[in-house]
Amino acid sequence: MAALVYYGFRMRPNDIVYDCLPLYHSAGNIVGIGQCLLHGMTVVIRKKFSASRFWDDCIKYNCTIVQYIGELCRYLLNQPPREAENQHQVRMALGNGLRQSIWTNFSSRFHIPQVAEFYGATECNCSLGNFDSQVGACGFNSRILSFVYPIRLVRVNEDTMELIRGPDGVCIPCQPGEPGQLVGRIIQKDPLRRFDGYLNQGANNKKIAKDVFKKGDQAYLTGDVLVMDELGYLYFRDRTGDTFRWKGENVSTTGVEGTLSRLLDMADVAVYGVEVPGTEGRAGMAAVASPTGNCDLERFAQVLEKELPLYARPIFLRLLPELHKTGTYKFQKTELRKEGFDPAIVKDPLFYLDAQKGRYVPLDQEAYSRIQAGEEKL
Repeated sequence: MAALVYYGFRMRPNDIVYDCLPLYHSAGNIVGIGQCLLHGMTVVIRKKFSASRFWDDCIKYNCTIVQYIGELCRYLLNQPPREAENQHQVRMALGNGLRQSIWTNFSSRFHIPQVAEFYGATECNCSLGNFDSQVGACGFNSRILSFVYPIRLVRVNEDTMELIRGPDGVCIPCQPGEPGQLVGRIIQKDPLRRFDGYLNQGANNKKIAKDVFKKGDQAYLTGDVLVMDELGYLYFRDRTGDTFRWKGENVSTTGVEGTLSRLLDMADVAVYGVEVPGTEGRAGMAAVASPTGNCDLERFAQVLEKELPLYARPIFLRLLPELHKTGTYKFQKTELRKEGFDPAIVKDPLFYLDAQKGRYVPLDQEAYSRIQAGEEKL
């Protein structure tokens, strides 16, 4: 993985990498520290990411490459403009998780010519790289010479993530523009294609599927839904379990989160689906980090009409002081899903989209009871 990003993204031996990521994560240790161990590059290690000190550090240590992951780029954009962001020598931002909705703003505001977005995991056999800064893409694979790198997007039931197979029992490949799960053919004799697995055999079974490319083969299941365009560029869509279905349409939480965050001045936003009695699928709910609890919800609802299709607009809103994140800046949604929109459980301010009024109104116990009884149209 370290060699892939070095040669693929055209790093130089005299580059200086700024690494403020957790070193227990493969991006921080393999991709970052790996450049020092394999290629002798200088790597500047910061104990903890600081949005306010980021560019000052880059200037101080003459950094030419910065690493990012998850929401880190948005936190930098959320900082007020400073002279330091125009005085650095950074030529490349390297990482994964830069949302398409802020990609151009990030590269233009901070004057970074190359965004080196990649996709991968420690154990996966289908890493990807966006080697020419195609906006929003996490990688590329030739549609003409696809056999050279045997990865594929295959059709899945986005509600259950079950693989969809043809009459011959083999998985059905996706067409351009069609979302599907990314898989990589397992070839144990090939060091780049093998899958060594986990200590837990049950976890192994969940990650390996048979008869994927052809009868009798095996493939690694990433659990991630991506989309490929006509040229072969791949775009991350969602994690398994995050996508939900509402009004007969599949809702990509990643895309909705990016839009909502942009409309709410780069606030932290987590989007997830919640069950509502008497309705098909799951209704969208957005948890928004709002320390003051103030938000012009009437204007917000008006802007949403122009920005998102009806099925993608969140039905429920939850305003809370902050959103809990992992050490790699990913939102923790499990507990949010469990708590749902019940005001008896959730003590933060709750709102729902009133279909008749066309705006968000407070969700109290009375409104919750009407929704549970199917008396409130959503």
